[in-house]
Amino acid sequence: MTTIAVIGAGVVGSAIARELTRYRVRVVVLEREPDAAYGTSGRNSGVLHAGFNNVPGSKMARMCVEGNRGFDALARELDIRYKRTGKLVVGFDEDDRRVLTGMLSRGRENGCMLEMIPRAEIDRLAPKVRGEFAMYSPLTAILDPFEYTFALMENAVRNGARFLFNRPVMFISTNDGVYLLHTPTGDVRADFIVNAAGHGAAALARTLGLPEIETYPCRGEYYVLDKRVGDTLPLPAYPVPNPRAGGLGIHLTPTVDGNVLIGPSNEYTSDADDRATTAPVLEELLRDGEKLLPGLSRGQVIRTFAGVRPKLTNRGGYHDFVIERSGCAVNLVGIESPGLTAAMPIARYVTELLGEVTELTPRADFDPYRKAFPRFRDLPDEVRRELVRENPAFGEIVCRCETVTYAEVLDAVRRGARTVIGVKNRCRASMGRCQGGYCGSRIAQILHSELGLPYEEILYHMEGSWMFLPHTEGAADES
Repeated sequence: MTTIAVIGAGVVGSAIARELTRYRVRVVVLEREPDAAYGTSGRNSGVLHAGFNNVPGSKMARMCVEGNRGFDALARELDIRYKRTGKLVVGFDEDDRRVLTGMLSRGRENGCMLEMIPRAEIDRLAPKVRGEFAMYSPLTAILDPFEYTFALMENAVRNGARFLFNRPVMFISTNDGVYLLHTPTGDVRADFIVNAAGHGAAALARTLGLPEIETYPCRGEYYVLDKRVGDTLPLPAYPVPNPRAGGLGIHLTPTVDGNVLIGPSNEYTSDADDRATTAPVLEELLRDGEKLLPGLSRGQVIRTFAGVRPKLTNRGGYHDFVIERSGCAVNLVGIESPGLTAAMPIARYVTELLGEVTELTPRADFDPYRKAFPRFRDLPDEVRRELVRENPAFGEIVCRCETVTYAEVLDAVRRGARTVIGVKNRCRASMGRCQGGYCGSRIAQILHSELGLPYEEILYHMEGSWMFLPHTEGAADES
């Protein structure tokens, strides 16, 4: 059977894996990190974009609009949460109005539903948001990027795909027309390759027939605000973007779980793994955030984080997605925003490109459905009581801030979590105000008991982030 290797288990790589399992091929996904969505896919605003920010006729525009329109059906198949909240891009003066008029025209050319609204309509939609007028996008939505990526991965696995974690591809060679993907723990053979390696994609593409191409890491820092702020912001609120800045501006986004994000910033960096947050930029986030939503303060902050986008330009602005086939390899380079929204259209396009060089026979037994595990905190009391009667593990709360039960943490581990962050990203245990101060050690204990991991081998996040140090000779005895 034909083997297709997908490099990268972000949202795009996971979507491609799922799409390929519709056909009679063997699919294997190699990911350098311990889990899916560790990179750019899990470090963004979690917005399902409408498509009005992209150049008409570009892949970005076409795939973003297609991804937005098709998401209702996809979310039903994958049993994931999302909310079509709509979105405001607010303006304050006539210069802003001119920019918004151009955005509205471009968006409508892309097929987006948009309208200009006055202050009175802003008051109806989001009364606490500042602005004299706004462009309103009713089809913009919010979602959990972790939940989406894991759902794609789980459905791909259900249909036969294999995901290999901690398997960075060091280099690629060929032998009798077959690719050899060399990793630290052995080689993987494949007839075809899909390079969806994010920041590593450009270097791999140069070995797979794509002409010299380079990406430029661009870091975006964020604040995460307590859920107490959530009621003040019912939908994403963006400023009018500066077209030379290379981003959409520092904006405010509610999450499907009730928090609010401020960010991202837009800083080019030399290191794609540099996800630091910095005092000067965090000051800027709060200052710019308060221009849109008065009353923000540091006391509302529960966490900071940063994501790094693989941009194809180092001068601001956007370059279209690069998705090209070279022989038996398809390279995806510069997949930044709106990559989350466009993931499934990208996956279908990649499949079309592979279909040019190999026969893809559809499977009659492909199952598009994936069932989510119950989220205890979101359920009515009578349903909670029934769950506890059926499974007492639902009666033990592990994470008090987010009301995450022992049953949910066990499910996260059984679905593939191997680190504390892996559990966190799947079921939100330790995502609340105390950020794991209460439940972090309990999660580690569950990883220890369920997986048989020695405590000194349990990782918080990635290689080297040990939760515990080994006992050394001369250390104080336990009391």
